[in-house]
Amino acid sequence: MNENRRVLIAADKFKGSLTAVQVAERVTAGLRRVVPDLTVEALPVADGGDGTVDAAVAAGFERREMRVAGPLGQEVTAAFALRGDTAVVEMAEASGLQRLPAGVFAPLTASTYGSGELLRAALDAGARTIVFGVGGSATTDGGAGMLSALGARFLDEDGEPVPPGGGGLADLARADLSGLDPRLSEVELVLASDVDNPLTGPKGAPAVYGPQKGASPDDVETLD
Repeated sequence: MNENRRVLIAADKFKGSLTAVQVAERVTAGLRRVVPDLTVEALPVADGGDGTVDAAVAAGFERREMRVAGPLGQEVTAAFALRGDTAVVEMAEASGLQRLPAGVFAPLTASTYGSGELLRAALDAGARTIVFGVGGSATTDGGAGMLSALGARFLDEDGEPVPPGGGGLADLARADLSGLDPRLSEVELVLASDVDNPLTGPKGAPAVYGPQKGASPDDVETLD
């Protein structure tokens, strides 16, 4: 037996099939089947999408669960991670594709409101630095729902709130940020993402990621 044989498994998710933890468990089982005395340390990692909070918890953060609005407005249990005055918030936890019923997409109406509720909870918990993972969402509202949960108002020409979702932004006449949570100006907000697509255009968010969220070509044109 060689006591120095050690392996570190740093696994991300296999999107749509296995979580990072499940990937690491299966790789560990396979290695130990061949080398039973192998020392294995499994550490899930993430790219800002699904599993970002789990990766933070595996690294020593505390998991904080709460009830928030899902992408369709339904109540879901979501979590953020906290260590000291640093929080990790994952958009997919509240507003992710996994929060939709199987086979159901809502590219024009899904909202990020619940992600804003998580951010507000992180502020309430005393976070001074927030790492915000923005991948894996079911939404195309440009963060309007999230900002609404933090006090912003998105209004049409009559001064009424626009409908939730990216489609509702077609009616937007004015954004009122006067009620935005003032604590946002006092924290460091770090975006965690592995892409750098622009907001609009042929390589923009609607064109590239809209179809993943169920957007038809007409929906993409509307969103763009």
